[in-house]
Amino acid sequence: MSAFSDWLSERAAHIQQVLDRELPQADVVPARLHEAMRYAVLGGGKRVRAALVYAAGLSCLKNSAECGSEPALARALDCAAVAVELIHAYSLVHDDLPCMDDDVLRRGQPTVHVQFDEPTALLAGDALQPLAFAFLAQMPIAPERVVQATQALAQAAGSLGMAGGQAIDLESVGVNLSQDELQHMHRLKTGALLSVSVMLGGLATGASALQHQALMRYASAMGLAFQVVDDVLDVTADTSTLGKTAGKDAAANKPTYVTLLGLEPARVLAKELHREAIDAIAPLGESGRHLVGLADFIVLRDH
Repeated sequence: MSAFSDWLSERAAHIQQVLDRELPQADVVPARLHEAMRYAVLGGGKRVRAALVYAAGLSCLKNSAECGSEPALARALDCAAVAVELIHAYSLVHDDLPCMDDDVLRRGQPTVHVQFDEPTALLAGDALQPLAFAFLAQMPIAPERVVQATQALAQAAGSLGMAGGQAIDLESVGVNLSQDELQHMHRLKTGALLSVSVMLGGLATGASALQHQALMRYASAMGLAFQVVDDVLDVTADTSTLGKTAGKDAAANKPTYVTLLGLEPARVLAKELHREAIDAIAPLGESGRHLVGLADFIVLRDH
């Protein structure tokens, strides 16, 4: 394994342990709700958003004037990583509901509403969302940066971010979108949470204005690249590899980068966005190496 693969595996294992420790235990009343929350969050996943928090934080650590103590920095990054993973998990639970994408498989196992029931799944998602903000409030950093982090995640998750992107997605079934319209939808639906993961890492370690600018350009490119690759994999990978139902976008007549551009042009676009992201963090030097590794991982993944 490469040094980056080792780091990514270690970070995934670490955030899994933190989530396991911090989530309400399944025997705490209301037990069924807590069991469903834990099922939704702890049932696997690549932990890309948490990794982006850690990688962005490390990329700004060396030159930060507001570093603070090492334990405080570690706790701040953990809180931010937990927050984005909880928001991501809640969004998947709700996306899979019969009233939305009506899917039965997620991360290679039954979706929450299939494993439990629809009301419990709805409540599990409802409960995970405020819990994310409770963790941001615990970040041991300057109060003004806690406020900035809270505002950033709220916007990324709301009608001008992820929820808004999902609304546009639902309205766009069977509609021929332009590339600009499709890009706007995915900047909200997928890109917003990926971008804020990067931003939260920078806030946790006191990123300078220059570092923040580099991180945001990187996040913008990678947020789109992630979705382009997702669209490609939806038509090139099978269900067992993806851990979710393959070909579902095409079956639902949803606009994707593949249906709009074609398979090969979509792959080319992903590579262009990858290069844009790498160029954006060049000013960070060696401290941005984990962000480079994540860009490679996102664009070259096969599931």
